[in-house]
Amino acid sequence: MNVRKFTASTSRGAWSLVREALGPDAVILSNRTVADGVEILALAGEDMAALAEPVVEKTISETTLAAFSPKHTLTHAQPAPLAIPAPAPVSASVLQPVPAALTQSAIGEINPSELHDVMKEIRSMRGMLEMQLAELAWTDQHKREPAKSSVLREMLAAGFSASLSRYLIERMPAGASKDSGMEWIKTILTRNLATIANENEILEKGGVYALVGPTGVGKTTTTAKLAARCVMRHGPGKLALITTDGYRIGGYEQLRIYGKILGVMVHSVKDEADLRIALDELKGKHTVLIDTVGVSQRDQMVAEQIAMLSGAGSQVKRLLCLNATSTGETLNEVVRSYMGDGLAGCILTKLDEAATIGSALDVVIRQKLNLYYVANGQRVPEDLHVANQQYLVDRAFKLKRETAPFQFNDAEIPLVMANTARAMNDKSLREVILG
Repeated sequence: MNVRKFTASTSRGAWSLVREALGPDAVILSNRTVADGVEILALAGEDMAALAEPVVEKTISETTLAAFSPKHTLTHAQPAPLAIPAPAPVSASVLQPVPAALTQSAIGEINPSELHDVMKEIRSMRGMLEMQLAELAWTDQHKREPAKSSVLREMLAAGFSASLSRYLIERMPAGASKDSGMEWIKTILTRNLATIANENEILEKGGVYALVGPTGVGKTTTTAKLAARCVMRHGPGKLALITTDGYRIGGYEQLRIYGKILGVMVHSVKDEADLRIALDELKGKHTVLIDTVGVSQRDQMVAEQIAMLSGAGSQVKRLLCLNATSTGETLNEVVRSYMGDGLAGCILTKLDEAATIGSALDVVIRQKLNLYYVANGQRVPEDLHVANQQYLVDRAFKLKRETAPFQFNDAEIPLVMANTARAMNDKSLREVILG
């Protein structure tokens, strides 16, 4: 048995390496995301018999079963029935034969480490079989329901995650054509994308809003755009600007310049005590906008920043700025980190720089965020727009034509979708409204 490991930055690249090394008849044993990209374990077609015979027979043999009763040998007691454990992620290591210590002639007292190795191999083999069956199922579905496969390719090309795409495709009306299926998908996505009806929620109601998010997502520019809209509606006397950005060189100066243009004073605070004093002095203002320092989602300062805003004594509503150019995995991590009490919603920034926006919409839908605005440029305040569900969903599918070199072909889709089986139990997917 000659199982080989291939690693590349994308699934397409890894699959190409497999075909070059093992030929078109290669059998994919596992596919998973690793730090460097995508890792595939593959086996040459002619070696498949070797995988099926020695590994399976040795693993599900009487000697292996006896390992679950370590204080008895085969001649003294019948082995207990094998209880297959729940699936676990496939190990990156190549499967090895059962240790020699577990052969019938050598079995006696079973070493706990050897028992662990046996269990690990059983889990690995089960994971491989599930992966193979999932790929076969998707290949069969492609042949039986080509319309669903076409819609699936559209969703993946638009940037939506494989798990959300699969969840919706499996629930798409039976017998639907590609066009009717796409309309159904767009309707479901639009229905689940929560937005504000109009910007009166901010401009008319007023209040204290803090723009938060990682470094470089455009918080200061977005703060200036919101400030300009408030001034246009109520005048400079009704608005106050606060910055907590004492770390970035020029951070305060940038907002101060915007404030000078708008005729609004900018206050700088360092900690929770300063913020509490500033907000107490600005109680008479209709709207207070707080520009915060950018913090990586993995930095412990995120929790400190949330605590500072929550303990400031006023009802501070946090708006999370999400970079539309980031991957879905990154955005999901950012949301989970910045979530918590007081998160009113989000603003999608850098929409004009994103090749696809499906991943950003995917995260907003999964996390049930209220999308306030989208920003698509640097102009103040022109490049800030109230979010429109139908426009954003349509734009997501129109943008996908720009990603043609990175789209999956028919042979690769089963490989991509086989990894989504466990993700189907994600609570965020089960809460998607279908009707």
